[in-house]
Parts: sequence; structure tokens; C-alpha cells
Amino acid sequence: MIENRMNELIEKINKASYEYYVNDNPTITDQEYDDYYNELLRLEEKYPELKRNDSPTLRVGGQVVDKFEKVTHETPMLSFDDIFNEDEVVTFDERIRKTCPNATYTLEPKMDGLSGSLLYKNGILVRAATRGDGLIGENITHNVKTIKSVPLKLNKDIDIEVRGEIYMSKKSFEKCNEERKQRGENLFANPRNAAAGSVRQLDSSIAARRNLDFMAYFLPNPDKYGIKTQDESLAFLKELGFKTNYKLNGIANNVSDIISYIDNLSIKRESLPFEIDGVVLKVNSLDDEAKLGFTERVPRWGIAYKFPAQEVLTTLKEIKFTVGRTGKITPNAIFDPVHVAGSIVSKATLHNEDYCILKDVRVGDVISIRKAGDVIPEVVEVKKERRKGNEEPFKMTEECPICGSKLVKNKDDEANYYCVNPHCDAKRIESLIHFASRDAMNIEGFGDEIIEDFYNLGYLKHVDDFYRLERYKEELMELEGFGEKSINNLLDSAENSKSNSLEKLLFALGIRYVGAKTGKLLALNFKNIDNLINASYEDLINIKDIGNSIANSLYDYFRKEENIELINKLKALGLNMNYLGKEVIESDLFNGKTFVLTGTLSKYSRDEAKEKIELYGGKVTSSVTSKTDVVIVGDAPGSKYEKAKSLNIAIWNEEEFVKNIEM
Repeated sequence: MIENRMNELIEKINKASYEYYVNDNPTITDQEYDDYYNELLRLEEKYPELKRNDSPTLRVGGQVVDKFEKVTHETPMLSFDDIFNEDEVVTFDERIRKTCPNATYTLEPKMDGLSGSLLYKNGILVRAATRGDGLIGENITHNVKTIKSVPLKLNKDIDIEVRGEIYMSKKSFEKCNEERKQRGENLFANPRNAAAGSVRQLDSSIAARRNLDFMAYFLPNPDKYGIKTQDESLAFLKELGFKTNYKLNGIANNVSDIISYIDNLSIKRESLPFEIDGVVLKVNSLDDEAKLGFTERVPRWGIAYKFPAQEVLTTLKEIKFTVGRTGKITPNAIFDPVHVAGSIVSKATLHNEDYCILKDVRVGDVISIRKAGDVIPEVVEVKKERRKGNEEPFKMTEECPICGSKLVKNKDDEANYYCVNPHCDAKRIESLIHFASRDAMNIEGFGDEIIEDFYNLGYLKHVDDFYRLERYKEELMELEGFGEKSINNLLDSAENSKSNSLEKLLFALGIRYVGAKTGKLLALNFKNIDNLINASYEDLINIKDIGNSIANSLYDYFRKEENIELINKLKALGLNMNYLGKEVIESDLFNGKTFVLTGTLSKYSRDEAKEKIELYGGKVTSSVTSKTDVVIVGDAPGSKYEKAKSLNIAIWNEEEFVKNIEM
């Protein structure tokens, strides 16, 4: 019978997938797998009424949803408190033993991804959801079904919820970023961000291409299945068909065992196929777990030990000078590629001459590298004791590395050198890149390499040329890698950007001291470009948060004939010159306060949350300082959350944030 053959094929494919993706032990050849898969695909196309809802052919993606539906977790998905050193491990153990004197612990690598909940009915996957704020998450079933290590059908026909980590392996991350680079798209900062961005795609085919993975680590109600320990839970999850970290997990009887495990895992960290950022400690006995219970926000029976910021040694090969859109010259450290906090890096900014002299960086030095905020590479230290004696002291270049013009220092910026040649190719290219960037005009598809290529070919010399590319359409289509569809997409992106609100344009113009926030402030106050052009210095300086430097810069910019000429050209090309946003709504909870966002929000994108905060009179900054008023925490928060706690800054979860903006 046809149905029997389809069932047989599904069993063969599922078994092969389990051996390959979960056990890492393939039992059939790729050709055999492809033959089974293609046969099943042909049968399902011919007999669609016999297609099962757990068919492995569903993993290719293609389902598109209109929006993410909300999911209320039956059991809250709480995160653990963090600890950072051996003393805090001792304190945690002492607290546990006051209630459970004979406690033992399971020790598990803390995966650097995002938490997910999988719900099975009669052994069939029916729903997958993000953690969200712990109480309410988002339905991501269409994307999770594309993850090959997630069983669509369990080895037991039971009703069960399973929780674990959705992540991207180091190998998949590197491949994903390489593909994005080739397409001229922004690169993901790390695998965690890549995974979070992938599961929040409306089109599941995108998630399917990202090659995500899933590691199971928790059962919300293990007593239903006769389980008495966390260790037994993990064994049961493996029995059901899930990938677990059983090879890396450990059991500890005391603090000494815990510290030994942490030290050993820290050594293995770099060689693991996925990113981890610490160790999760859980009381092993579920009876002990019940005795310890929960606080309002975290379990008392577990804790997360966070590894310190990762530093890696490498050799400084070159100090390369680059030119920014303002003409500012920046020295950059070029070093042997190293793997740091989730990605391969080979360069880091050295900021300016003073920084280089202070650090005493020299070509040939052994240097330590880390990522500031786990994102931006930085030179931490020069290992001067490892010098050979022939390293030459840093010397700032006196000429522009691109056009050869003599550099000058700006009287308002003594730390930096500038190329003042208005015809410098590097400045022009950087200005074009800035104009098209996401926070500026957001002309999608125009990556750095495409812009530079178009500039060198003569098609894109000035910012208004973005809106004149139609005249070069035939020439562009002859370029390698460009077809009619891709060129039309670029032209459409440029056309769509014409309708941006005024603040986007103000930032895009590259006026000195006018960032995205200042652009928004100016647009909100002046409403249209003409009002801003005609504004006096007094009009500008009277606006809150507009200081002397910004006011002078704006006033001078709009007094230059070439700048007014550019604006008139853009007007003639149909670009919007008016503020299209909403008026600020007065709110005591937001007005005049400084906010920082960290982690992944379920209801809003980062940009949407920022827009909401600004709508209510707040401002958003990127780093936590003593001047920060509130830190808003989503799923998988980073170091900003820890810093906020250490500074006793107010912390809102997503539920509180949503409640406060909807009051």
C-alpha cells in the first residue's frame, strides 16, 4: 500500500536524521537519505491526502505567517540569577544546604542562544514558543519545524512540554555571515543574535536556510513521568529523541566539584561547536527542588555562573589608517584572525593618536583582544614583556591614506586628524554608505561593497545619484552577480526611501554632530526642512538638548550654497522634506528619562521599542551608566543587565514596559 510505503520512508528518514543530527553518527549515506527523501516527496505530491503532519518534508520551510501570535506559558519560563566568581558559588551552596543539607547538583553548559518551549500532543509537535517575558511568548512553530534536531514526532506517543535552547553553531554562523556579506547585508554580531533574528522571521524558508539547532535541557513537570532527578530528566529527553548535552554535563557533590567542572569547561570552551557563556547549576533532586521553590522572579534551586569577558592573544600585523565620511583619520589594528565571543575577528579600532601612544601599540606586538559588550572588538592590553626589541613606536600618518592630502587638526577636536580635501574618494564613498545606512535613509540592498563598486564605475558619485540609477540600468545588469530582478530591487529600495520622515534625511546628510537622535529632535521641533534652513542660531540653541556645537554646525551647514543646492536637488527628485512622526506624548514614566534596551523583545523590534520610548518623551542610549534611569530587559539579556543590577538601576521586563506604554 502507498500509505505503508510513505510511513516506512518517514521512519527511515527520521531514524537517519536522529543518528546524524542528534547522535552525530550517520548510519546511511547522503545518497541513500536523498533517495528516501525524494521518493517521499514525490508520493506526497501525488497523494496529498496521505501527507502526515509530522512529515520530514515540512522542514524545508516556506510557511509564511502574518504575525506572531501570543502564547501564555502554563508554567512560567523563569531565568536564573547570575553569579560571577568562586565566592558566589560558595554562597549559593551554603544557602542551598540550609534547606537541603545533602544536595547534589547537575552542571550544564550555559548555551548562548534563546530559550524555547516545545509542546507535543500524542507525540506530535503542535506548538513552539519563545520565552518572551517568562509569562507570555510568541508562537514560532513554523520556524522551529525547520530545525532538524527538533523531533516532529517523539519516540513515545505522549503529551509533554520540553524546553531548551535554540542556537546557531559556530560553523553555521560563519557560513550565514559569509552569505550575508556577499549579498551586501549587515552581519550578525554573534550566533545568539543570529538565532534570535532567525526564529522571528515571518517566512519560515529564511529560518530553514539558517541551519538552527536545538538542545533540550528541561521538563516543566517531570513528576508526571516518574522522574525524580534533573539527571533523569535529561536521560528521558534523550530517550524521547532530543539532543542533549549529556557528554558535557556533570554531577557535583560539593563546591570543589563545581569549581573543577567550571575550570575544565572554560578550557574546552573554544573547541566546542557552539557558543557558551557559563555554567548552569541545578539541584539534582526534584524533591529538593520543590523544598527550595521560587522567588517572584527566579528559581531558588538553580543559578547561572557567567564566564568572565573573554580575552584572546594575537599578534599585531599592521596599523592601517582609514578615512571616515567627515574626513576623520582612524588608526586600526590589523592582527592575526582569532575567535572571540562568537565570531572570528581580525581588526579593531585604535581610535586616535593619543590612544595609540597611551597603549604604546607597535606593529609586531602580542596584544590581548576582547569584545566590548560582547560585540565590538577592542585592544585591551599590549604584552610588552613579549617584545623582541625591534618593534618601532607608533607614528601618526601626516597624509590622507587615500588622496595624499596633508592632514589637519580641527580646533574643536584636538585628538583627531582630518582630511579636508572635498574631493577625497574615501570621504565620498563613506558619505554614500552613511546616506544609505539603516538609521539614515535605509536604502536596502546597498551594502558597502556595492556602493564602492558603483562609485568606482561612475554610477554613484553623489547622494542624489541613488535616485538617478535608472539611467544606468542596462549597464548595471551586465555586471557579474546582477540580474534584472536584483537591479529592480535596488531601484525600488531607493524609490521607497523617498517617503522617509524628515529625521532620516537630516541624519543621512551627514551634518556634523547631527546623529539619529538629534535628527529626530530637529524634525519634531521644526516640522519641515525649510523651517530648519531659515532657523536662526537663537532658534536652534533654544531647543532642549541642542548645545552650542550642534547649533553652530547646523547654522553653518545651511549657509553653504552647495548644501542648499543638494537639498533642492533632492526635493526635485521627490524626497519628502516633512516630519511624518507622532507628537511627543507627555508621560512621567518616560519624559526626560534615559533608557537602555537589552535582550530580545517579543512584542516589539528594537527599533519599534525605541520609537515608543521617544514618543513618550524618553531617550534611548546604547550603554548603561550611572545616568541611565531604566534598563528594559528582554529574552537572553547581555552584560547590560548585570551592570544595571550592580548600579541599582530600575529594571523593567517586557511585561512592565508594555504596561507602562499602554497606560
